[in-house]
Amino acid sequence: MADLKPVKGTHDLLPETMRAHRHVTEIARATAERYGYDFMATPVFEFTEVFKRTLGDTSDIVTKEMYTFETKGGDQITLRPENTAGVARAFISEGLAQKAPVKYFYAGPMFRHERPQKGRLRQFHQFGIELIGVPDPQADIEVIACGAAVLEALQLEGRVVLEINTLGDAESRTAYRSALVDYFEAHRDALSDDSRNRLARNPLRILDSKDESDRRLVADAPVFSDFLNGESKAFFETVCSGLDALEVEYRHNPRLVRGLDYYCHTAFEFTTDALGAQGTVMAGGRYDGLIGQMGGAETPGVGWAAGVERCAMLCAPPPAPQRPIAVVPVGAEAEARALTLAETLRNSGLRVEMGYGGNIKRRMRHANKINARTAVLLGEDELTRGVVTVRDLDSGEQREIAFNSLAAALDDHR
Repeated sequence: MADLKPVKGTHDLLPETMRAHRHVTEIARATAERYGYDFMATPVFEFTEVFKRTLGDTSDIVTKEMYTFETKGGDQITLRPENTAGVARAFISEGLAQKAPVKYFYAGPMFRHERPQKGRLRQFHQFGIELIGVPDPQADIEVIACGAAVLEALQLEGRVVLEINTLGDAESRTAYRSALVDYFEAHRDALSDDSRNRLARNPLRILDSKDESDRRLVADAPVFSDFLNGESKAFFETVCSGLDALEVEYRHNPRLVRGLDYYCHTAFEFTTDALGAQGTVMAGGRYDGLIGQMGGAETPGVGWAAGVERCAMLCAPPPAPQRPIAVVPVGAEAEARALTLAETLRNSGLRVEMGYGGNIKRRMRHANKINARTAVLLGEDELTRGVVTVRDLDSGEQREIAFNSLAAALDDHR
C-alpha cells in the first residue's frame, strides 16, 4: 500500500489554512473587481505546446519543472505552471480579440517540480490579473496600482517593496542583447554550464542566474537603460510619472529583467525580506509579443501574478469564523421540530449546528467542542409552549424565546 501522506511538495489545506487562503484570494478579487477586472478560470491542464511556446524550450520551467504526461489518446498534456499562458490561449481560442480590451482576474493552483522549501511548493496557488489589448503606458500604471492596492488591502504595504525596470521596445532589446552577448562571450570560461547554454539562445536569462560566479559577472554587465531609444525612455517615464501621481512608491532596479523575447517595456516585482530566499510576492510586466507568438493576432498585454501562500504567510491571521449556534433537542418530537428550526436560522444567515444523537449531556459536550456561542434547547415542555431555551455558553445566562422571534433575537450572532 502506498504511503498515505500528501505527495512531496503538496499539503492539505485544512480549515485554518484554507481560511487564510480565502482571506487573501477574496480580498484580491474584491480589489481587482473595483479596477474593472472580471473573475475567470482556465483549465488546470493544457496542451504542452501552450507552455512550450510561451515559456521557451530552454527555460528551467519547461526543461526541469513542468508536470507533463501523455493521455490515453496520445496527447501531450501539462499541468499549468503559471496562468498567463492559459489566459492568452483562451483569448485566442475563444475569439476574444473583438472584445478587446479585456480585463481578467484569476486564482487557483499551479504546479512545478521544484525543491520544496518555505514559500515554494510543487502545488502552489496564485492569483493574478491580465489586461489585454491596450498598448499605452496607462495600462501598466493601472495594473501596478491594482497590485499595490491588493497588497495594501492585505495590510502588507509596509512589508513589501515595489521594484520596477524597463525592458524597452524590440529595437532597444535587440541592441541590449547584442551588447550582453559580447560581454558574456568575453567571459565565457567563467560562466556556469547553464549560462553558457543560455548565451546563444536566451542571454538575458543569465542575469537571473543564482550561480555565484555568474552573479559576479552580472554585477559588471551592461545595463538596459544605456540601450533604450527615445520612445522606450518616454514610455518608462510616463509609467513612473503615473505611479508618482498615484503615490505608489517604487525603486528602480536596472537589473530586473525578463528572459523571454515577448516581454517589453515595464517589468516589476513586489518583494519582501521576510520570507528568506523566496522574496518575490507579486511579479509582472508587459508582454506585447506573447499572443502573436502563440499564433494569434499581435496584441499587447500586461499583468501580474502573486503567490497566495506567500501573501498568507505575511498577513495577520484572518478573523475567526462566526461561532456557531448549537440546536439541542431532547426527545423525538423535539428532534423533528429542531430540524426545521435550525434550517430557519440558517436561512436567516446564522451558522447553526445540530448534534447527531445522544442525550442532552452528550450534545452539550459537542456544543462546547465546536466552540458554540449559544445553545438553543428544545424539549417537550418548550415544544408545548412554542418556545426555546437560549443559553449563552460563555456566561451561562438563559432566557426563553418564542419560535417566531428566535431569528431576530439572535441577530447579534451574525
